[in-house]
Amino acid sequence: MIDFEALAEAMGDLDEDVMTEILEEVMSEGGSQAQEALDACQKGMDTVGSLFEDGEYFVGDLIYAGELMTKAVEILKDGLISGDGTESAKTKMILCTVKDDLHDIGKNIVRSMLEAAGFDVLDLGIDVPAEKIIETAKNEDIHIIGLSGVLTLAIDSMKNTIDAIKEAGLRDQVKVIIGGAPVNADVCVQTGADAWASSPQTTIDYCKSWAANA
Repeated sequence: MIDFEALAEAMGDLDEDVMTEILEEVMSEGGSQAQEALDACQKGMDTVGSLFEDGEYFVGDLIYAGELMTKAVEILKDGLISGDGTESAKTKMILCTVKDDLHDIGKNIVRSMLEAAGFDVLDLGIDVPAEKIIETAKNEDIHIIGLSGVLTLAIDSMKNTIDAIKEAGLRDQVKVIIGGAPVNADVCVQTGADAWASSPQTTIDYCKSWAANA
């Protein structure tokens, strides 16, 4: 029996060896509990965040935790992929951290999960200006854009980016989802986004729905 509490604790303790051992056990049993394992890892990430806020963990620990989460998704990805194998699995989309925000741990986790779900993710990186997003969307015929941010000022950047997409005449042909620490339903309305997500799985669910109806 998989000990998900031990998995969450291992992630919270940044214990790569124990985390890897449990995740590989999940996959050796067929991967049917991959989502539960990922949920446990996310629970551990919450612990990491709390310890950081309490001053027990530092920036380096946050970065390492992000690397562990990315590794976890990589191990679990075959068990996380769900769907009917339709063309939506090959949908190309943009993902980036908006201008003036340099955080990428959350974005990288979401990217890994989107790729595991079959999306072709064009990760434009951090501190990305609206012009680069628009240029890429035009050149690559993009219909889904994911905007990430951790700082409160990212809200303004998200709104400015979506306004620029409108001005470029692309708004009717793209769906925009936003995510990150300061994002909620009110921010979604404020920025003009189509949806917001507080978890990677929510992002995937929206993107799959949009891809299927494209």
